[in-house]
Amino acid sequence: TGLINVLGDQLLRRACLDANAWPVNFVLALNVSPIQLRDPMLGLRILSILGQTGFSPRRLEIEITESALLQNVGLVQTVIDDLRRSGVRIALDDFGTGYATLTQLLSFHLDKIKIDRRFVSRLDKSDDSQVIVRAILGLAKGFGLTTTAEGVEDAGQLAILKANGCAEGQGFLFSKAVPAAEIPALLKLAPYASAAA
Repeated sequence: TGLINVLGDQLLRRACLDANAWPVNFVLALNVSPIQLRDPMLGLRILSILGQTGFSPRRLEIEITESALLQNVGLVQTVIDDLRRSGVRIALDDFGTGYATLTQLLSFHLDKIKIDRRFVSRLDKSDDSQVIVRAILGLAKGFGLTTTAEGVEDAGQLAILKANGCAEGQGFLFSKAVPAAEIPALLKLAPYASAAA
């Protein structure tokens, strides 16, 4: 409908205002769609919102999908470079499910790889999933990228991930999605200090 840029800007503004109340070591992660990445002004709009809300660019992480990297490569590269120069981190969401080549991944200078939940959900049931996750973790480590495992739902999955060097996790093991007003109380619980909820 053409509203995604306006809605995306409103969402980022609200999220930044809410996240200003979080401890400074917590990062706000925001998904950006391939449609938003087609807009050459996206980076400037994001940085403008950060300035208006007083939210540090170093506390913002933009999540994009592999398919978004493959659409209008030059424009996406420019947006990513502008954001990274300002301190915003870039995460590749749902890694392992798209079509990007390793060469393309390297050219975008990413900060993080998020391991898709399809691999994580089968960690304690499938040797193949463990091999894939270990390979992704090794690749990320080799390139100096942080990793987040998506869809962590039980302690067995978490143990396998930690044993293989995964730095962060997200999923129902840590918390279900909660309204912004409940986040400060959730952060005080911190049952897994070395993981991200």
